[in-house]
Amino acid sequence: MWTDAIGQSHAVAAGEVRIASLVPSVTELLFDLDLADRMVARTGFCIHPEPAVRAVAKVGGTKDVRLDKLRDLAPTHVVVNIDENRRDTVDEIRTFVPHVIVTHPCTPEDNVALYRLLGGIFGRQPQAEALVTALQAELDSIRARSWPARRVLYAIWQDPWMTVSRATYISRMLALVNWATWPDDSADLAACVDGDCSRPNAPGERYPTFRWSDALVRDLDAVLLSTEPYRFTEDHADALERQLGKPVMLVDGEMLSWYGSRAVAGVRYLKTLAEGF
Repeated sequence: MWTDAIGQSHAVAAGEVRIASLVPSVTELLFDLDLADRMVARTGFCIHPEPAVRAVAKVGGTKDVRLDKLRDLAPTHVVVNIDENRRDTVDEIRTFVPHVIVTHPCTPEDNVALYRLLGGIFGRQPQAEALVTALQAELDSIRARSWPARRVLYAIWQDPWMTVSRATYISRMLALVNWATWPDDSADLAACVDGDCSRPNAPGERYPTFRWSDALVRDLDAVLLSTEPYRFTEDHADALERQLGKPVMLVDGEMLSWYGSRAVAGVRYLKTLAEGF
């Protein structure tokens, strides 16, 4: 038996296996576990690997799943994620899908359990262990170095501007190279309540909004503009750098926020990014 992120036990899949993935990074992982022939459904945001993923039927988005279409495709297993998918949607899926596998990687290291969970359920242990070995090698390599401490703001949206809390996978990924994201979820928020960077979010919000101010920018070493979910470009980065007078880097959001098999290349990408800082 295999245990998912909410403690549910799952037996090894038997008989005809039909998999739906409602998580883009997990869809890519399932393909890398050699499960392409078992995939029957994905979201419109599941865009990797190209072009193979195009053969899998789309059932809406991560937040607005077309339940009627999903039902018609008759999956035996649906893979969901605590952050990506709505709980009420998942509860509805449980009424017509026998196996709903819940995922919730919070750190790069959590990918090891994710690989083994899906590899174990779907009979792909050798492929899963190959990914474990590859990821561990990248983690060992990045940890073998001493990285200077940096304070960064990772922007994921504008109008309104949004960032990530330290409780997110992204922040814990950046911590591998000793980059601490703003806000720190406690002191920073308290300081900003009465300061120029005041904002309406409460401590603990995972994706808080913020406003630019001298007080906020003063202690930052750099701003990172992610290519997803907002499609920031080099033009955005150049304009913001001129405005703030601080280094602004355009970063590959998929590399830094996608768990699953993408984490192997993601850790390598982060190391290269930090070396060039």
